[in-house]
Amino acid sequence: MKNCEALIIGGSAGSLDVLLRVLPLISPDVKFPVIIVIHRKNGSDSLLPELLSGKTQLQVKEAEEKEAILPGIIYIAPSDYHLLIEMNKTFSLDYSEKVNYSRPAIDATFQTAAEVYQNKLVCLLLSGSNADGVNGLKTAKSWGGMAVIQDPESAQVAFMPQQAKLHVKIDRILSIEDMPEFINLLS
Repeated sequence: MKNCEALIIGGSAGSLDVLLRVLPLISPDVKFPVIIVIHRKNGSDSLLPELLSGKTQLQVKEAEEKEAILPGIIYIAPSDYHLLIEMNKTFSLDYSEKVNYSRPAIDATFQTAAEVYQNKLVCLLLSGSNADGVNGLKTAKSWGGMAVIQDPESAQVAFMPQQAKLHVKIDRILSIEDMPEFINLLS
């Protein structure tokens, strides 16, 4: 998809390893924001933005309430908040009930972004141990967005991408090695 306006990457168990391999190869010239939603325990992984910062030329930061979403920045969903995308392309942090036992929930971000970005949205679902992200991919597809998953064969925990493959019409199934080129060609 050309003219991507937002890439959202969701993952759980096993996804951090994928990000550490993919982010160093993402072009610093990408013309869209990269929004990462990883299941994190409350208070843990507070060093995640710093860890990922060291792996990419792009700016990495934790998303903040009412912050404008800008191209060329990697945003990380804060732990213990759902990361929602508002119609004016700002973030909203939500402390409502967990979805699929998770807060932040990948579904919440995929679903709210789908209405905002419609056919300019790409959602990439990585390794993980529950079905979070599946309903979000369905919503993204219903608004014309692109649903992409990590090849379950290459996932440390295949359940999450496997569930998506079973329940959603997936546009692309990518090996870890193919992800950087796919992302770089979205601009």
